[in-house]
Amino acid sequence: MKFLFKIFIIWFTSNTIIFADEVKIFDFTNAELSELEVRKVRGAKNKTIYTIGSNEKGSFLKAVADNAASGLGKEIKIDLNKTPYSNITWKIEKKLSGIKENTKKGHDFAARVFAIKKTGATPLSNRAINYVFSSNSDIGFNSPSPYTKKSIDNVLSSTKKNFNEWVTVKSNVKKDFKKFHDLDVNELDGLAIMSDTDNSKMKAVAYFQNIYFSAE
Repeated sequence: MKFLFKIFIIWFTSNTIIFADEVKIFDFTNAELSELEVRKVRGAKNKTIYTIGSNEKGSFLKAVADNAASGLGKEIKIDLNKTPYSNITWKIEKKLSGIKENTKKGHDFAARVFAIKKTGATPLSNRAINYVFSSNSDIGFNSPSPYTKKSIDNVLSSTKKNFNEWVTVKSNVKKDFKKFHDLDVNELDGLAIMSDTDNSKMKAVAYFQNIYFSAE
């Protein structure tokens, strides 16, 4: 995948400041999806297709990436001193078996959620934690993106343990920025979702539901 989307050319379609004990990031409605620009990653052949669905727990976002890469981003100010924990519910229906995700040729994930901190005047200076649902690595594995050390891939879920089933994961984003970037981050600047297969030329199907930040 080309270096420049992955965290830095994330387009934000809204600018929201929220300070609460629980901060919901996405509504996953058709109205919201129509407002969020789906932009193809530079060099990718196709766009990831995003659609809205629902189950007994509410609405969700379905992502189908067939030799594709594009994402959805939202600019939102999150007070990490009050709500440092990201909570993500997601599922992988079709995984990316056999790729080496920490290499440029294999740097694809069926599901990602980027936590982004602006650290300079241009997008290229941003820092990110890339929370991923891996098809090959174990939970807890982390490594810098093969395209830039300013983004860290951190495996929160793996199809080795949870395949084709919903799973909810939690991570302390404030502590992660200190651990991986040695940054004391008090406020997050945005979040983005992506499913990408443009390096491996494979097909992945993923679902996202109920992404929010909490005090604990």
